Amino acid sequence: MLNSITEFITALGKYDFLQSALLTAVMVGVMSGIIGSFIILRGMSLMGDAISHAVLPGVAIAYMLGINILLGASVFGILAAILIGFVASHSKIKTDTSIGIVFSAFYALGFILISMAESTTNLHHILFGNILAVSDSDIMTTAVVLALVILFVSIFYKELLVTSFDETYAKTYGLKTQVIHYALMLVLTLVTVSALQTVGIILVVAMLITPAATSFLWTDRLSIMLYLSAGVGVVSSVTGLYLSYTFNWASGPAIVLVAAMLFAVSFVVSPKQGFLFKKRTRKTEVEEGLKYETNID
Repeated sequence: MLNSITEFITALGKYDFLQSALLTAVMVGVMSGIIGSFIILRGMSLMGDAISHAVLPGVAIAYMLGINILLGASVFGILAAILIGFVASHSKIKTDTSIGIVFSAFYALGFILISMAESTTNLHHILFGNILAVSDSDIMTTAVVLALVILFVSIFYKELLVTSFDETYAKTYGLKTQVIHYALMLVLTLVTVSALQTVGIILVVAMLITPAATSFLWTDRLSIMLYLSAGVGVVSSVTGLYLSYTFNWASGPAIVLVAAMLFAVSFVVSPKQGFLFKKRTRKTEVEEGLKYETNID
């Protein structure tokens, strides 16, 4: 174990591709954790899944036209969010149903467009991720998106806080909740696209949800949750990259697996909401109840 870690650190000093992969992994871990926190607090995990799959046709079209995939994916990500909201608000169909309809249709369209492309090599990497093959342009794109995420959250922190916990109050307070919602969807789309090279479309939702869910188990303050989820995202990405390099595992699944393991540990041992803590609390309540009944007798 120690030898493999030493070899990994040594390789980081030798190989530029590994340095680029590590830098990209850290940035993706941070931005996924931050945006994911707002996604789970708003109960929008399904929306995150929908957006991550709905960008596929935009990526395919951009690839075939030779333009930046960020542009094509952003268009289809926002279009999916608008269509989901439109269907849900203009029919008796609930939001989760409209999400299932829209994202599956977009995903199917994406696969058809992939089959029409001349080469599917890069698109295959987009589906499943290939962090060891990130280019300089990928790093720049990820850095720009990370800066936008931090800037967006910093400027609209109070608005995001209020609308995430009480949308009704936010409306009476005069906040434009729909504008904030679609702005968050745009940022979510950008994060999704920037994470394509790292974990791929299929697994990107795991990086959006799992680190945030893990941090949610440890704190009830949003500010702390943002830092914790970003930290969990970074640890998952770096550790997954190490496992990918050492054992020749696929990078995306390795990163997601580490994130899932961190969640599992937190689910058991977190002091506020952990399984063991709740079990001890229930046992204490039962014992106190028995003592109370004994004293009455």
